[in-house]
Amino acid sequence: MKRALIVGSQGQDGRLLSDLLAGRDYAVTGLSRQRVCLPDGGQAPPVDVADPLAVAEVVRETKPDEIYYLAAFHHSSQQSEANDIPSIWAASMAVNASGPVNFLEAARRHVPGVRFFYAGSCLAYGSPGETPQTEETCLRPTCVYGISKAAGTHAVRLYREKHGLFAVTGILYNHESHLRPEHFLSRKIVRAAWRIKRGETAELQLGDLSARVDWGYAPDFVEAFWAALQVDTPDDYVVATGKLRGVRDWLDAAFTLAGLDWQNYVRENPNLVARGTRPLVGDATRIRERCGWTPATEFKRMVEFMFEHEGWR
Repeated sequence: MKRALIVGSQGQDGRLLSDLLAGRDYAVTGLSRQRVCLPDGGQAPPVDVADPLAVAEVVRETKPDEIYYLAAFHHSSQQSEANDIPSIWAASMAVNASGPVNFLEAARRHVPGVRFFYAGSCLAYGSPGETPQTEETCLRPTCVYGISKAAGTHAVRLYREKHGLFAVTGILYNHESHLRPEHFLSRKIVRAAWRIKRGETAELQLGDLSARVDWGYAPDFVEAFWAALQVDTPDDYVVATGKLRGVRDWLDAAFTLAGLDWQNYVRENPNLVARGTRPLVGDATRIRERCGWTPATEFKRMVEFMFEHEGWR
């Protein structure tokens, strides 16, 4: 039985990956901010990913065959006040850069044969000079989150090239599921369609309705995480659909499922925050050719899955 250590096990990707690996007979240890979940169903106190000694201890104790570092700090979703710049920098770098380094170093010292996956982000590209982006596209981040994810990506490359670890970065584009928190655009739209259908609310306010994103389905993406660690040679991989979808596509799909015309209920509010950057779209050729991964779920089917789950709540 293989042993997996999932860091960030209670987030969307962590929960989906835990289920995937358990279904493949892995013994899964999950780390979250609240606790450590052990393979036998027991629990232990949480591990601070920024504490190298605590990280080394959990790696020594679990002796994983695979480590998935999915923990992330993103101030737009985790801080109510975005003006505390020093705090945002400190937390972003601690979780998104120093955290993976602590696990990579613990792996190098205690389980050098482990296979390590880091959940990177397309926001590390920032304002790229080419479209679509590939693994060779220069990282030019334009936000704190992107800078910290770029640092984590470079750290993975350093441990792979200098120390010989089987270390992989998945450069992840947007991926959604019913496990998204309600403040995420995808969940906000699906939930609003249901609430309006039930008469619980009258309208939905959104920011830029012309925004376009490379959106995929999260259960497909966690399959990519696993596939990237099953090949003979480690590398970095863009994980994306390669297709741009707009906010209006989400509105069309979700409100049609509710039997409504979204234009009667949705108002564009220019005061709401928008990224204001060029659309990012990924070229996933490398992971398709080397790992055999392709996104299996079409956009409208993804919205249907999310809509169905919202209806059960």
